[in-house]
Amino acid sequence: MGARFEELAWRETPIGAISLRRRRDPALQVEVYEVKLDDEYLMSSLFPVAEIELARLGLAELTGDVLDVVVGGLGLGYTACTALADPRVRSLLVVEAIEDVIDWHRRGLLPFAAGLAEDPRTRFARADFFAAVAGDGFDAESPGRRFDAVLLDVDHSPRNVLHPSHAPFYAPDGLRRLAALLRPEGVFALWSDDPPDDGFTAALTEVFATVRAHVVPFANPLTGGRSANTVYVARR
Repeated sequence: MGARFEELAWRETPIGAISLRRRRDPALQVEVYEVKLDDEYLMSSLFPVAEIELARLGLAELTGDVLDVVVGGLGLGYTACTALADPRVRSLLVVEAIEDVIDWHRRGLLPFAAGLAEDPRTRFARADFFAAVAGDGFDAESPGRRFDAVLLDVDHSPRNVLHPSHAPFYAPDGLRRLAALLRPEGVFALWSDDPPDDGFTAALTEVFATVRAHVVPFANPLTGGRSANTVYVARR
């Protein structure tokens, strides 16, 4: 057993100090990995269910046998690993703004995400997801390249963003630019910490042919009860 608490990585970034911590939870008898931005918790390995469902629900909408997928926001790697578990995925482009987060995976600091960085289908793009949507797309090697699915987990929700520059993406014009980077019948899926939002659902409906807001419940070991996230799935 390692130390009870360890800060595995820390770095000041333009949006705040990001850190990766590992702690031993004595009540649950598990190793917990957490990401913080300044004093705000972004994600925890105690609650991976909705991040996993983001990939599962998004890719389940696709009927193709060969898929090219973008994951926006790497984090602890649950969404990316779940996408790679789908045998139809031919390529996975992970768009992450913070180089240190990519480095965590390359250094093998997250044992439950082992193999993600080494998988030949995976390519990391150090880039701002939202700037890429507004610009030439996600793949600097192929501007304007289209994908079968884009799976996004960066902000807390469409209304609770990490930086004000992200907010325009969640309006119809921003979503149209994203849709232009999808192939016909391609899928956009989004994780949100908030309950389904009628206003955001309406914005999606202006752009996409079908829209579903899935409530994803999960056991919360900290409260002893249940919590829930939302996964939006929109298809061209």
